[in-house]
Amino acid sequence: MRAQLTKGFEVELFTGRPDGTVVGCSAAAAAALAGVVTEPDQRNLEYITPPDADYNRQLLHLLKPRQALRQWLHQRGLTLLPGSTLSLGDSHRFERSDPKNSYHDFIEQSYGTRVVTASVHINLGLNAPAEIFAACRLLRCEAALLLALSASSPFLDGQVSGAHSQRWLQFPLTPTQVPLFRDHGHYIAWMEAQLAAGTMRNVRHLWSSVRPNGNGRPHDLNRVELRICDLVTDPIQLLAITAFAELRLLQLLDHGSHDPLKASSLSLEKLEALADANDRAAAKASLGAQLHHWSNGEELSARHWLETQLQQLSSWAGAGELHDRLQPLGSLLAEGNQAMVWLARHRAGESIGTLISDGAAAMEAQELDLVSKLWPDGAGSLG
Repeated sequence: MRAQLTKGFEVELFTGRPDGTVVGCSAAAAAALAGVVTEPDQRNLEYITPPDADYNRQLLHLLKPRQALRQWLHQRGLTLLPGSTLSLGDSHRFERSDPKNSYHDFIEQSYGTRVVTASVHINLGLNAPAEIFAACRLLRCEAALLLALSASSPFLDGQVSGAHSQRWLQFPLTPTQVPLFRDHGHYIAWMEAQLAAGTMRNVRHLWSSVRPNGNGRPHDLNRVELRICDLVTDPIQLLAITAFAELRLLQLLDHGSHDPLKASSLSLEKLEALADANDRAAAKASLGAQLHHWSNGEELSARHWLETQLQQLSSWAGAGELHDRLQPLGSLLAEGNQAMVWLARHRAGESIGTLISDGAAAMEAQELDLVSKLWPDGAGSLG
């Protein structure tokens, strides 16, 4: 097996009061705290972890900014909220973080609050363009599995939305149709055509489940970005999901037969439609969704696909860190993802406000527990 890949996270979070009410403060937070950046709507913000192959160091990178952010929020009676949509509202109005920003004008006018969501983008480092585009094809065809594991947005405006990932159903995928790229040249030509036609405003305006990434797009690329996951508040679960994706890419690099371009009986056009349909199905029912496998179009449940894939990955990985990192996914499959747990509790009579409030408290308690276990000196050792 090849060496582990570098990885990094873009973590988007909602801020609000401990009772679950969303309160925007991203501009003030970004001005006060290094590493915190704004989104067009001030109710959510983002921080980014540096690329690092080591999972323990990535856990530190995930926890450190959240601890600093929490300390700042506590001084204002605020906290971080779980979930990937405006669970308790209000999605009928846009709250600008920077009213003078012309790009934010475009976002608000074009998409409204459909973009006001929280998520985790997982970046995995690769060097050769051929590897990057093979990785994009595989992850695009299996992105629904990652959404099924991470779904955490069953509520919107104080109501049950009818989906497990309301975020993915409402977010404006742009352009509306994105191909599975055959190679780097195909990607460059397609990007240039979209920019010329105005369907993309800039090179970052490719909002799809998976995309190539790098500092000089479309020419200079160094990673693949998985954008489909809802917010995973549990850092241990997030690292387990990342290990799943990383192992799939390591399998791909070791065995080119895992590339849908070579291993599927379906055309790239049919694979594109199949992947997008799988994503929508996973957004609606997550682990209970009926999906179609990219190799031959066979129908199977997301849960069954994941269970089978996990068994194969565990056996292939053998003993070692990546094998151990997968272990939390077993309990996730048995107990359900965040959306499924919340919906079960809601059906049992708990209010959405109680679920979000309890989730915020549990999120903070888990972070403190991780800090105390991993760095016994306390939060000061995170500095």
